[in-house]
Amino acid sequence: MNKQRWIVFAAALALMGGGAGLLTNLRAHQRLGLAGVRTIPLAGGRNVQVVLPPNVLDYESEALEVDAITTNTLPSDTSYGQRLYTAPDKFRVSVSVVLMGSDRTSLHKPQYCLQGQGWQLDRSGALTTTVPIQRPYPYDLPVVRLLASKEMTDANGQKRTARGVYVYWYVADGAISASSSGFQRMWWMARDLLRTGVLQRWAYISYFAVCYPGQEEEAFERIKRHIAASAPEFQLTPRAAETTSVTARQ
Repeated sequence: MNKQRWIVFAAALALMGGGAGLLTNLRAHQRLGLAGVRTIPLAGGRNVQVVLPPNVLDYESEALEVDAITTNTLPSDTSYGQRLYTAPDKFRVSVSVVLMGSDRTSLHKPQYCLQGQGWQLDRSGALTTTVPIQRPYPYDLPVVRLLASKEMTDANGQKRTARGVYVYWYVADGAISASSSGFQRMWWMARDLLRTGVLQRWAYISYFAVCYPGQEEEAFERIKRHIAASAPEFQLTPRAAETTSVTARQ
């Protein structure tokens, strides 16, 4: 190995060593940021419960237990909130919040979850849009909508094609993000960690409804009305005192 190659090799080792040292230092001194959703502490542990509103519009609701597959797969410091809302005409909206702890792998692409439950994603149905919110002041909440299909058995034992309408976004203290790639959220997380030593505590929020083929847009509109009524009840970002928009899309 000639002198020039030795220099390049030594520089590469120095960069890797410096990078490893920086990461070690960040992990040792990082602080977990505040959550962007309402929570209450759970007894006997460091986890919390995300508080979803029991009363939304004219829907009845019930709290749902998080399934064992989810709790066994995600990091132990992940916190949750799940609730099923049923309208008088039996239209149902399932609302779920997954709140990360110090382990950022709590968050994942929703596409994986839907496909794992047997739903086939409609690639042409993916849409990044906004939902008008009036509280704590008027703003446009960025969301991603996905459409999916699944063969299901109805009450008469007949197999029918069901359509799923899935709407999601991510929120942290002072930040909201909605993109299918997740790049914006990951960039903000890395930026804040380097600048302040604070690891943003992101929550992944999703709304899901099942309908018949041809009813997707109607179901989506009902989900948006549900979001407009319920999100301000548990989402802390943005706050009334904030004067600049925290919403962003990519």
